[in-house]
Amino acid sequence: MKTYLLSTSAALAVALCATTSALAEDRARVSVTPVSVTPTPDAAGAEAANPVSELIVTAARGPQDRAKVGASVTVLNAAEIAASQQVLVSDLISRTVGVAYSRNGGPGGITTIRIRGAEGDQTVAVVDGVKINDPSAPGGGYNFANLLTGDMARIEILRGAQSTLWGSQAIGGVVNIVTAEPTSAFEGGVQAEAGTHNSSYVRGAAGGISDHLVWRLSASHDQTDGVSSYAKGAEDDGYRTTAVSGRARVIASQAVSLDLRAVYTRSRNDFDGFPAPAFVFADTGQYAEIEELVAYAGLNVALLDGRLKNRLAYGYTNSDSLNFNPAQAVTPVTFDSTGRNRRWEYQGTYEIAPAWTATFGAEREAASFRTRAPSAFNPNPAAATAKVGIDSLYGQLRGDLEGHLSVSVGLRRDSHDTFGDHTLGQLAGAWTVGEATILRASFGQGFKAPTLYQLYSTYGNKGLKPEQADAWDAGVEHRVGDGWLVVTATGFARSTENQIDFVSCAFGSLTPVCNPGGVARFGYYDNTAKTAAHGVELVAAANLGPLELDANYTWTHTENRSAGANHGRELARRPEHQANLAATYKWPVGLSATAAIRYVGASFDNAAGSYVLQSYTLLDLRASYPVNETFEVYGRVDNVFDDSYETVRNYGTQGRTATVGVRAKF
Repeated sequence: MKTYLLSTSAALAVALCATTSALAEDRARVSVTPVSVTPTPDAAGAEAANPVSELIVTAARGPQDRAKVGASVTVLNAAEIAASQQVLVSDLISRTVGVAYSRNGGPGGITTIRIRGAEGDQTVAVVDGVKINDPSAPGGGYNFANLLTGDMARIEILRGAQSTLWGSQAIGGVVNIVTAEPTSAFEGGVQAEAGTHNSSYVRGAAGGISDHLVWRLSASHDQTDGVSSYAKGAEDDGYRTTAVSGRARVIASQAVSLDLRAVYTRSRNDFDGFPAPAFVFADTGQYAEIEELVAYAGLNVALLDGRLKNRLAYGYTNSDSLNFNPAQAVTPVTFDSTGRNRRWEYQGTYEIAPAWTATFGAEREAASFRTRAPSAFNPNPAAATAKVGIDSLYGQLRGDLEGHLSVSVGLRRDSHDTFGDHTLGQLAGAWTVGEATILRASFGQGFKAPTLYQLYSTYGNKGLKPEQADAWDAGVEHRVGDGWLVVTATGFARSTENQIDFVSCAFGSLTPVCNPGGVARFGYYDNTAKTAAHGVELVAAANLGPLELDANYTWTHTENRSAGANHGRELARRPEHQANLAATYKWPVGLSATAAIRYVGASFDNAAGSYVLQSYTLLDLRASYPVNETFEVYGRVDNVFDDSYETVRNYGTQGRTATVGVRAKF
């Protein structure tokens, strides 16, 4: 697995194996684009044989040699995604350095990704160049529960404050996902697997290239009976999701092309709740239905013999969520929300000189939401609705000094409809020392405006201030010999002010903020937190012929620096220690087997630190065998020792599971 410490971070070799099969190799080449006339932030770039020349996209919103990137990035290519055998993106990236996750129950439960101790809603998720964070979610973040690896060709995880290029919410980092493109006139593949808990997963894809058209279509379906959402429950809570994606590039000439892309997901998951009259967490028949749509259209024009590349684009996301409780006689609907985001943007990339490039752009983002929460006491509440816009200008200059030092400097100016103007900056550098060592460092600022839900929902507070953060990291990457061993180490730190948290109202409280308009509520959002995080990321990857070893370790110390009873306490659900180790052995006959160990240290489940989520260690085994150039069989056993653990208090997690599957390509 190729994980690189970019920007000051340890280039990590994710603890997932790198089982290479004929099919995986075929998928790896999907990331090669036949025509490049645009600085698109979603382009996968060429997967070069020499890792030093690998192209990183997320750090500069355009392809950049990874050896010259001053940002901390982990890259998972198509071969690594396939070799991991993971169906859910969250299960895959949670094994990368600096990333922690929590899930409310089994597959389908609300899934939160935290990068370097930041809040889950401070991570920007991007699919094919479109931000997919949900404006109707309380923190405006993205729920990774229903995101399948499906037809993904590349995942880049950019760590650290990245608001300069990626805008509001990128305080913790960015997860950039690119779906596959074809590389031949016609090609495709199918996959099917089945396992314990009546789990099954199927996927199919096809695409092709002609003189003026590059296209690909894909569909996948995942389902399981699951486990009880309530850890002590007696009934299973099932889950199913279906995803369809498509992309087309219409090529008018070497200088002009049109990109059209869309991803649609429909999901249902059962969960448990707090039934009346006791209102204590228990088995219930509740379930949620979610529909998500991501769409993109972009016109790419190259001028001045390709030195000036321009992109005019429109991105659209829509998320519809409905929660049901069949036991609620008055109305089965308990929650109803819709979040929409529209983004118009221009991005340009100009090659000033052979070693100097300027990236610049302008964006207009318009977000809207509608939400209501019917109950037995109020079956027809008025819906809370609101919309907001933000205009942005950004620019980044990057280039080489003295041939061995690469630098980048960027600025962003946001004009928010409600919170006015904010200017952010970013500075990064990568210095190549000799032939084997790269030193990296970066500084970045983050800005996150209060979400529509935090401002205007039942629990809203119109007096909120934006969250702001400063972050830095610095590290070293060193290669031994011809690269048989790569080790990286990175230190990082971040401070955040005006962090927004939910504040509960005491029963019977008469304070105005707990009784807006004379109507009592359970709580409200407020700028209660000043927080900090710092830590170290260590990574080692060794290629010992038939044996490959990948390891990473993350130490993250978080602290609540707000005045009050929780001052000095660790932030909730941020393990201080995490480690991953994977060993993959490849036999001459083609059989590949991997043993992967994941360790997650103890953490607190709440801000007060009154409940400890105990540490746990999981062992996973997997193997694959390419029968021929077309057909591959594989299988895995997760949580081999059937260990019990929690990522959220009182929520169940999966025990031992076994899966077998097949892949075929044509």
